[in-house]
Amino acid sequence: MGLQELKELLQKSGIVGAGGAGFPTYAKLDERAETILLNCAECEPLLKLHRQLLKEHAYEIMKTFSMVADTVHAGSGIIGIKGEYKETIQALKQHIGEFPKLSIKLLDSAYPMGDEVVLIYEATGKVIRPGGLPIEAGVAVFNVETMYNIYRAVEYGAPVTDKVVSVVGEVEHPLSVRVPIGCRVEDVVALAGNVTTKEPVYFIGGPMMGFIGDADMPVTKTTNAVIVLPKDHQIVQRKKSKASLELKRAASSCCQCETCTNLCPRHALGHPIEPHLFMRSAANQDFQHIEAFLNTSFCSSCGVCEMYACPQGLAPRSLIAECKNGLKKAGVRPPADVKPAPVKRSREYRKVPEMRLEARLGLSRYNVPAPLQDQVVDMPNVTVKMSQHIGAPAVFAVKVGDIVKIGDVVGNPGKGLSVAIHAPISGKVISADNGAVTIQRGRD
Repeated sequence: MGLQELKELLQKSGIVGAGGAGFPTYAKLDERAETILLNCAECEPLLKLHRQLLKEHAYEIMKTFSMVADTVHAGSGIIGIKGEYKETIQALKQHIGEFPKLSIKLLDSAYPMGDEVVLIYEATGKVIRPGGLPIEAGVAVFNVETMYNIYRAVEYGAPVTDKVVSVVGEVEHPLSVRVPIGCRVEDVVALAGNVTTKEPVYFIGGPMMGFIGDADMPVTKTTNAVIVLPKDHQIVQRKKSKASLELKRAASSCCQCETCTNLCPRHALGHPIEPHLFMRSAANQDFQHIEAFLNTSFCSSCGVCEMYACPQGLAPRSLIAECKNGLKKAGVRPPADVKPAPVKRSREYRKVPEMRLEARLGLSRYNVPAPLQDQVVDMPNVTVKMSQHIGAPAVFAVKVGDIVKIGDVVGNPGKGLSVAIHAPISGKVISADNGAVTIQRGRD
């Protein structure tokens, strides 16, 4: 299959990054890629779906990964996987000899190993410039579920209509389950049995970079996990904190110990992000050193500074995010052509061990098996958003009263960077407005 043909197939199939911001995958296929990476680092604590999916479908995913490497004429394909995922590694080793371009890179159990800038350095030794794209360094990164979706599109012409979601935390039977896109979060949680806490909070995504959701919100192409937590859990309380209060706390408590900067993964790779300088300037309303504010554009929001490093329990990540959003709204662009400083010699000794992070976050007891249920679960209705990815939202292709079958196009790609959206179930369109299509399952 040629490069352009594959790109068109992925766009029509609605394939985007199955996590994070959901970057449309067809736009990552680029002949400048000398190396492609498969990300099986499970960036966030408690998430298990990528290692599970790669273990169950090792051959299919490796075959597709090798095909993508050939299509973009990459010289090599590296599978980045944490060394602790022993069963998945064993599944890979059974087939690795069949794919000459592919190799396995064992990674430390540290956070945020799944951040693509960190992963690229660990796997290739290349440093992505601040604000730059991996392709500038000849690298493209894909996660495991994205590659499996490419396999299904190439082999069977199947568009993206379902998503694997880990359900963990305060539930009877933690699991990873395949559900139709657009089903309600509460219905997904119900598949894990009874909730074991009063007044549960549904935390969407990982505990470090996720957000508080609600029971009725729909699963999207980027929903990797639902973590059910007690309402008084420290992670929940941190997410509910107000920037105005956190700024006052910073003014009264920040001692400029620099631990936030010393443990910052991007700073260790030479990026000019220094949380302690930002905290000093923001807390004291000191605008003499404007770089402290402008360089917040290079923060990945991994949360190490806020959730792990700060001995005072302050919120550098949250305040930096407020600053970034404010600069964006004001039309202030990030500094251009910034060169990274040399990688810190201390970097290897300042990685954040995943087990220690889980303990610090009060999550150790939730790190239990969550078996993969790989068959799609039936749902009575779905609400499918037209915007589930970076770029332009899809354009409605159906109207109220239309009968659709699973896989039918309900949203055509918009202008610019965009992908198609498909019906996750068969049934009748009962709503098509406010940026979403709602489908009620038919009796048959």
